[in-house]
Amino acid sequence: MNLVEIKKLIEIFNHSEITRLSLKQNDFELKLDKQPVFDPAIPSQIHPTTHTPPQPIIQNAPQIPTPSAPCSESGDFITSPMVGTFYRCPSPDSAPYVNVGDTIKKGQTIGIIEAMKIMNEIEAEYDCKIISLEVNDAQPVEYGTKLIKVEKI
Repeated sequence: MNLVEIKKLIEIFNHSEITRLSLKQNDFELKLDKQPVFDPAIPSQIHPTTHTPPQPIIQNAPQIPTPSAPCSESGDFITSPMVGTFYRCPSPDSAPYVNVGDTIKKGQTIGIIEAMKIMNEIEAEYDCKIISLEVNDAQPVEYGTKLIKVEKI
């Protein structure tokens, strides 16, 4: 890597939202790290915001209802067994696995969690009825996140 390429890389890094970059090529290694500049006189910096990448627009896809009564506190829930992105449908143009009011059997797939580019089917652990959907489609989830509120049958 020559000096011109390094300068260009640093310029791109400085004008991006990336805060850390590490590059290794043969015996050459470059590590860039930047901290956001904080100016207490600027109110927008008091409450940092996060950048949300644009979501793809899918035309002619079935409408997926948004969760009803999200984050209910009591009752039985199917929870996330891992960190990843929860999907209610097997593909963008297909119907959701389950909807509010559905009665499902033990072992039936209720959704998918994508983790490290691997699609993991999430199954019901018992026969139950879907009471509410606690997370949106394509929403990031953590271990233990309540996905669906259910009533055991």
